[in-house]
Amino acid sequence: MPPITVTVPASTANLGPGFDCIGAALTLYNQFKFTCLDSREPEGVRITVTGTEAPLVNLNADNLVYQTFLKYYQYLNQTPPSVEIAIELGVPLARGLGSSATAIVGGLVGANQLAGDPLNQIELMNLAIALEGHPDNVVPALLGGCRLAAKGEETNNWEICDIPWHTELLPVVAIPNFELSTQAAREVLPNDYSRGDAIFNIAHFGLLLRGLATGRGEWLQAALQDRIHQPYRKTLIPGYDTVAAAAVAAGAYGMVISGAGPTLLALVPSSQATAVATAMATAWQKEGVTAQVQTFSVDTQGTRWSK
Repeated sequence: MPPITVTVPASTANLGPGFDCIGAALTLYNQFKFTCLDSREPEGVRITVTGTEAPLVNLNADNLVYQTFLKYYQYLNQTPPSVEIAIELGVPLARGLGSSATAIVGGLVGANQLAGDPLNQIELMNLAIALEGHPDNVVPALLGGCRLAAKGEETNNWEICDIPWHTELLPVVAIPNFELSTQAAREVLPNDYSRGDAIFNIAHFGLLLRGLATGRGEWLQAALQDRIHQPYRKTLIPGYDTVAAAAVAAGAYGMVISGAGPTLLALVPSSQATAVATAMATAWQKEGVTAQVQTFSVDTQGTRWSK
């Protein structure tokens, strides 16, 4: 069996009011190369990692890519092969850009190819959602584009809706030099919300979907507001309000927390992308935070693999 190389895009989830149900794939990638080893390999796995944050990645059997690889074979009730996994990191860890989703999707797709491709894309997607616990990152990471996921109560099946994204609308992403765990970001959220907050988010989420499709700035300016997670999570991100104000002053329609954070994402007309990126970096620098600011596009292809 020749090596299998799997490329998985980063993703940004929530987009303001779409908590835990919407996400978009970005043109930033992790790559995973799977090579079958001699079955006598004592540990069953060898892991190598390259990239800026390579020293932070677990190289033993607890590695998330390998754990996902094992769970795939458990799902098939088969013995997993010994494998070498070479990881090339492009997606920062614990920054709200779906690094764990790339590991889960990469592990499943790599295992599926080594096993002879017995599972189709929907089956892989359902496995990925079950392992991640929610669909907002793994679905766009696997399928590409901007995706809305909802489960039917009677069928218990995930329904995935492709959300149109206007070509003149760009995500400007500011990635700070500190981490924020998803667990910490969830612990600050309340257990209950008022009816008013629920209605607020329903209305703004509906407007968000139309704003993304049409690129209408006035709709997006209103739509990116949220009362479910961002008012609580922004307290964990130093300088949030300062960066948001700078982004809007430079021409952004608004700014949101990417996933659980601490990465901040501004939605911007393409003509203002450079100005907004500079403004966000400068504003955060004044708050004592160094950030890598980049303009991405929405990746429409999703996960790809090659031999």
